[in-house]
Formats: sequence, C-alpha cells, structure tokens
Amino acid sequence: PPGFVESSCRSRIFWMKLNKLLLHGKFFKLEINDPYAGPILLDEKLASRCGYVLSEDVWGNPVFRASVLGCHVINEADELFSLTVNIKVSSFSSMRAAVTYTYPMYCSYSSWASREIVCEENYMEVSVKTDVPAVSNDYTVAWMSALPETQNVAYQLWQLMFVSPSGRKRITVSDAAKLGYSFNNTLSRVYLRAPYHSNESDVSMVSGVNMNMVTSTSMYRQRWLLLLIDTTVSCPVDGISFTDTTLTWTVPSVIPTLVVQESTFLTKNILMGVDDQVIVNPEEKNYLLEHNKTHIGITIPIGAEGGKLKSSISGGVYGVIYSIDLFLEHTWTDADWQTTKYTVIKSITTPFMPQIPTVINNTLPEERLFSVAFGHFLPDVSLVAITIGNVPFTLREAQHHGFKIYETPFSNRTKGFILEVSFDDPYVLKEYVNRNETKYILLINYTISVDPEMTLYYHSAEVECVIADIELPEAVGYCDEENLYLAIPTFGLHQYWNLYLGNKLLNRHVALANGYLAATNSTHLILQIPLFAAGVVYEEVSFQKIKARFDVALRKVRTMETLQMFSVSCSFNSSSFIICHPDGTVMISAQMKTIPAIDMSKTKLRDSSCKPREYNEGHAFFKFHVTTCGTSVRVEGDHIIYENEISYEKETLPGQSIPTITRDPDYRLTVLCYYRAKETLVLGAFANDPSASPPFGSGMMVPRPNIAVSRRIRQTLNVVSRVSKDQSFVEFYEPNVAILKRPVEPVFLEVELKDESPDAELYLENCWVTRSLDLNGTPRWNITMDG
Repeated sequence: PPGFVESSCRSRIFWMKLNKLLLHGKFFKLEINDPYAGPILLDEKLASRCGYVLSEDVWGNPVFRASVLGCHVINEADELFSLTVNIKVSSFSSMRAAVTYTYPMYCSYSSWASREIVCEENYMEVSVKTDVPAVSNDYTVAWMSALPETQNVAYQLWQLMFVSPSGRKRITVSDAAKLGYSFNNTLSRVYLRAPYHSNESDVSMVSGVNMNMVTSTSMYRQRWLLLLIDTTVSCPVDGISFTDTTLTWTVPSVIPTLVVQESTFLTKNILMGVDDQVIVNPEEKNYLLEHNKTHIGITIPIGAEGGKLKSSISGGVYGVIYSIDLFLEHTWTDADWQTTKYTVIKSITTPFMPQIPTVINNTLPEERLFSVAFGHFLPDVSLVAITIGNVPFTLREAQHHGFKIYETPFSNRTKGFILEVSFDDPYVLKEYVNRNETKYILLINYTISVDPEMTLYYHSAEVECVIADIELPEAVGYCDEENLYLAIPTFGLHQYWNLYLGNKLLNRHVALANGYLAATNSTHLILQIPLFAAGVVYEEVSFQKIKARFDVALRKVRTMETLQMFSVSCSFNSSSFIICHPDGTVMISAQMKTIPAIDMSKTKLRDSSCKPREYNEGHAFFKFHVTTCGTSVRVEGDHIIYENEISYEKETLPGQSIPTITRDPDYRLTVLCYYRAKETLVLGAFANDPSASPPFGSGMMVPRPNIAVSRRIRQTLNVVSRVSKDQSFVEFYEPNVAILKRPVEPVFLEVELKDESPDAELYLENCWVTRSLDLNGTPRWNITMDG
C-alpha cells in the first residue's frame, strides 16, 4: 500500500521503516528472500549472526536494518548490493490468511575504508580490505546457502584465533558459526560479525566508557603461505548519562585495541545523525556535538526535535520518558590501518522522569466561577473522568450536569484541561468564615489515561475562594409601656450564626422559660421581653422610673465568635416594682394606698434604721442589700429566697375625749427575692461563670392581711474572709491593706461562716480578685474555680 514502506541506504546499511498506522490491529513477520534458498524467516538468532536488526523507532514504527555484508545480500563487486524482504501481514497471531508484500532494497557503496567497524544494537561487525583466498567448505549445505556468491570461488581452510582473559582459542570457521559468529570474504574484503558478550569477548573501560571487545586474528594457511588478518572489534556498551534537562552520549575518541600507534592517530571526520538522517548543523536543532583527545560527546536536550517524549505511569506517579535513535560516524587514520570508519548506532531512552501535574487556579470571584487549569501533559494523555466532591462523573455526565471541560494548548507542545464550575453548584462546599465572607471549596479528582496502554492516573486537587457575599443583619429595637422588643432578620440564623443571651443559646425553650415571646414573619424574628423578665439589665433605677436594657449577642455557629451585639434600651415609668440584682442589691418602689394616708417617711424595713431613700404621698423607694436591713434567707428547692418587709408601726391618733383612736393593725408589705441556687451571688463571695452576664433574681411584693401577725425571726448570714500570710493560717493580713502576689504564687484564703443555725452550710465555689469594690469590676483574677 502507498506509504507503507520507506527505505534508504545510509553508510552501508539497508534501512527500512514500516508505517505503524497501516499495521494497526494486525500482526506481521519478515522473511529474507534468498535468490537460491528461497524465503528464510527472520528470527532473533539469525538476526545477530547475519547482520540484521528488527526494532521500533521512537514513534512505534517497525524498523529493519541490514548490513550490506549480511547474509542473503546480493553483492556485485563490493559496490552494488540488493536485498529482498517479504512482509507478511495477517489479522491473526497464527499468521493464517497472511498477505505477503515483497519489497526489494538497493544500496550503492563504493567508498570503502581500509577498515570499517559497525556497532549495531545486537552485533559488532568489522570488515578489512584485502585480497585473500575464498573460505573452506567443511560445513553444512544449510550454512552454505546463507553465504554470498563467493562460495563458488576456489578455497582452502580458514581458522580464527580468539584471545580472551581465559586464554587463546583457535577454531574453524564452521565451529565459529556454531558459536554465533559469522566470518566470510567478498571480492576484496574479509569480515567478522560477533554477538555482544560472547564467551570469547572481554569488557574493558576506555576513557570511562565500558567497551565490549572481541580480539581475533583470521588465519589462512596454504603450503608455504600463512595469511594473518587482524579482525579485532570493540564497541561501547554504555556511555549514556542524564540530567533533568539533557542526555549525553559519550564514545571514546581513541580505542587502544583498535589503534596500536596512538601517536599516529588523526581524526578526519565526525558525523552525527538521528534515525537514518545525517545532521549537518547540529546547533540548529540545539544538539551539541563536541570532541577532544579522549571523548566524542553528543548532548541532546530532553524533548528535542527528532526524539519523542512519551507519557508514562510508574508507581501511581505521572512522568515522561524521552527516546531518540542516534548514530555516530567517526573516521580516523593511523599508521597501521590508513583509514578506519567507525559507526555506532544507539537507541537511547531516558529513565522515568516524574512530572507532577500542576493545578492552576484561575478562579473569577466577580463571576462566582471556579476556573481551574490542569496540566502540563503530552498529546498522548486524555482526560477520561472527573470526581467533584465524592461524586464521579464521566465527561459526558459532567457536561450534562453543567460543568464545562475543554482542552487548552500550553507551551512546549503540551496541553492542559480547563474545568469551570459555578460557586452555586450543589457539589461545591460552602463554609462561612470571618464576619461576612463565604469560603467556596471545590474538591476535584482527575482521572487521565495514557495512550496506547490506556494506563490510568489519578490526581486530586482542592481549590478555594473566599468572597464577601454575606450581609450581617441589623436589629431594630423599640418598647411599649411594659415590654422591650427586638426585631432581628432571620436570614442566616442557625445557618451562619445564632442568638445568645449571655452564654446561653437563645432558643424557644430558653425564651419560654424566661417569659419572652418569640414570633417570626417572612423576614424577621421579633422578641418581646417583659420589663421584669430575666436577662433585662437595669441601667438606672430611681423613684418611679426605670431605664432598662436588653442585650442579645450574634455569634458564629461553629466558633462562637461574637459578631454583633443587638441592644434595645428604654425608660419606663412604674409606680410599683421590685428589682433583685445579681449582686444582692434590692430596689423597691412600693405603692401604699391607705385611708387615711400614712406618712411614707416613717415606713421602714425589718431593721428600723433602713428608711426609704425617696418617698411621696403614696410611694416609698427602698434600696438595700440582702445581707442588711434584717433580710432573712431560706432555701426552697433550687431557689434561694430572701425576705424582708416594709412596715408602718401603729400610732395613736389624738382624740377630743378620754378614749384614744389608733390605726390598727400595723401596715405590713412582704418583699421576696428569688435566686436560682446555682447562679446566685451570695454576699459577693459566690459567682457564676464570669464570662456570662449574671442573671437577675425575680422579686415579688406580698401585702399582709390586715390582721396582727407575729414577726419572723431575723435571719442574716454572717460571713468573714481573710488572707493568711502562709499555709499555717496563724498570721493574717490586716483588712484594707494591699497584698502583692506574683501570678504563680499561692494565696491562702480563709472563709468562715459565723452562724449558730445548725442548718446553715458554707459552699465555696469561685473566688476572684478585682481592683474595685464592684463585684463585676474588671479586670479580675481567679483564685479558685469550681471549689
């Protein structure tokens, strides 16, 4: 078929290349068509002995090379050479129903050097120009059929002498053929072809390069004539080195076994080539050909023209391999051989070079679009699947879902894959961060395939983008005569942030427990907080007036970070109230309507010295601490109850006659303050979590019936605390004296409950120090926590 076969003759070598595209999915074999013996199937053993090479070039095309001195080559006066090859192609591995293509090749070569050496991939060949008798006939007819036409010339007996580290060995030509050697003569030349690493060979290092050498002498004896011909051959077996960017092939300039008189050695010409083409100006292709007295070096950049970069997967890692087919032709002269032409053909492949793919984030925040480039890859790589999050997609499924995937060219003949995904895609992870930002996270797992083996490689990547696309809510506060109100937008509640009352999550349960009413509409949550509900802070309390504030914190769901404080503050007019502060302060505005009216200035608490701070005709305003004014305390369930009473002692009214008129009975108004036992500040010595806003107690005023009742026994707690100078608790610091302590130094604190009641018990939970007399003063330093 047209384009199936290409051939050339380069430096006395037949060069044939088959087009792999026309062999795709098929099997082929080569036969050497001998004009006398007919077709001979080419196998590995025959190839090395007869001067054939069957391999592939870096592009995967089958390549066949043959020496013009090879078996079955028709030789015309050592100038014209021809070889016919049968190419058998079949769709079956058994080669049945094969189609045979006969392809003749021709080579004209007359410029023979005195000695020519060829170092092929599987054999070494040396030919020497001389006039000698023909070869003897003591071998089989089968081997005879593989020799050139010169077998018909008269002959005598040839022998070969091999010199190796194991000693000397002299054998006949036929015996040498059994060992894999090929020896023969043409009209004007004698040649020896030897396999690498035979028993008769030796390996020695020349200028840092290992050389495989066969030292031999060809001998012909006829009566008084003894003909000795040096057929020594030596070829490099290594000399390849690599860096991350280049490969270098080194061959010795002077090979001592081939040049006896080194002082007469002179290089005449050095050529390099790629495949079967001579490179006239290597620098134009970025090749470097250099030589000195000891070395000839060819340096090729990895990926240079003429070679091939191929993707590969090794141990789950993506990388590349670079291959190139080179040849070197070195011509020199010396006193022994006049001219030697030395040709080396070398197929070079680099080791596996890992190339970790890169993920380039070209995301467009303003378009809310992830744009991710994945590369750089050679053309033999295909993207076959992709996983977003944990969901796998084929490329068709991904395109159908709405992902955009397409190839893009990169520099140096590489390519990449572009993936575009919207921020709002359901498979994109979203995380609320900072105050008003969202972090969008795209988790990708690429699956690529490397041709032609279709090996799969997986690469994961994570791409993030943070944009400010969240608006923090703003609350609106207002009041009526008895309540405070907060209207808070519902957007983001429980998703990004929560409402907190102190350190408690403000949910429906807490709202109901504290007496709040919560209602929602399409946009807002509306909280109704009664004036005397728990959590209300009383900023200013005076006679018939209260300035109250209610605070709610907006905190992030995950980190509990406070972002906003929502507050509503109002002033209220109230004729009657009782406020129980967390520090034990009680404020009462009592309304007393009696007929006739009483003198409010004469009202008092249980301790008669505790008089009203303010009063008018119908109201009295008291402010006192639960540890004073005769306040009693008792525990009921999980509450501590403080009780006092406002009283007005009966008085005698003047009359006009002897009988006296009295206001009877006495006036009594019982005042109660309820505190939760675990949250109460008792005498300022017991505190709840200092980070939480202290809860207020709830209070109530209970008018006594207008009958004479016995007074309750006065109950007050008498607690004394002092600081000891050491752990012996013998010497104590004087009150109101500054005590200097380092942060890690212990403080020895003694707290004593001086109470005769057998039911009274003292529990010490949290103790702290602050600079002010205010129990809520800051800064504060903990002494003990949780008892």
